[in-house]
Amino acid sequence: MLPICILTDSSAQFPQHSFPGQNLVRVIPHDVEIGGKLYPEGKDVKIGSFPTSAFDPGTPRLVPPSPAKFADWFTGLSREFNEILVVLHDNHFSAAYDNAVQAAVELKASRSIQVINAQTISAGLGVLVQIAAEALHNGAGAVETEHLIRRQIPHIYTVICTPGLSYLHQVGIIDRAQAVVGEMLNFIPVYTLEEERLTPLEKVRSYRQTVDLFVEFLEEFENLRHIALVQSIPPLLTDTRSVRQLFQEIYPNTTYSEHNINIPLAALLGPRALAMLAVEKIH
Repeated sequence: MLPICILTDSSAQFPQHSFPGQNLVRVIPHDVEIGGKLYPEGKDVKIGSFPTSAFDPGTPRLVPPSPAKFADWFTGLSREFNEILVVLHDNHFSAAYDNAVQAAVELKASRSIQVINAQTISAGLGVLVQIAAEALHNGAGAVETEHLIRRQIPHIYTVICTPGLSYLHQVGIIDRAQAVVGEMLNFIPVYTLEEERLTPLEKVRSYRQTVDLFVEFLEEFENLRHIALVQSIPPLLTDTRSVRQLFQEIYPNTTYSEHNINIPLAALLGPRALAMLAVEKIH
């Protein structure tokens, strides 16, 4: 039996396809519901078919793993591993974290299962899991790795740009009136994800302006470990090469990754969302 594994959720996007400790990582999927029909693990769902507005009756809804599903996964993983570190996306977006906590309590497994709210999503969650997996690969124990995760969490910064305000209304982040007015005026609001909530940063009229905001945001930091750009579908930043060059001019020694928005994030923020994530080095 192996000592420790990491369980994350399918909103995570990993900057590297292969990384140290990857064999210790497991991913629990979200389901997607469209028009009353459930698509397990989001199979056969295409982001390109998502409506631009969540007021459309065919809008997808992200269905997080239930407490019972988490309990099944915990039971199965406990046969393979002594301890489980559960690292899930920010609980502001779905009930996944709360459901995992409930499952761990019901299994009376508080010593062997630690559930952590990553306070990030997408590539931010992926980087966090990779950091933890590498620590386990290098011989760290569960307590040390959990401490590392909790120290890194406040140093992951996320800027999100989405015109799909109705999607934010659907997940309870803004009220319906805000969503209706914002979409009518064609605003592209920009938010930061901090302290477990989306905080309005700015409103822009074009996606190119968001790059300027991303750059301004990055310039606040001196020592970044990784920068990730999450692109909408269809891609609304057509010249990502110049964006990459711009970021790398500011931080030539920082790793950089680009990702297409995945199904969980598109269901939460809308298919036209963009995100920039910056991970600061800690000592």
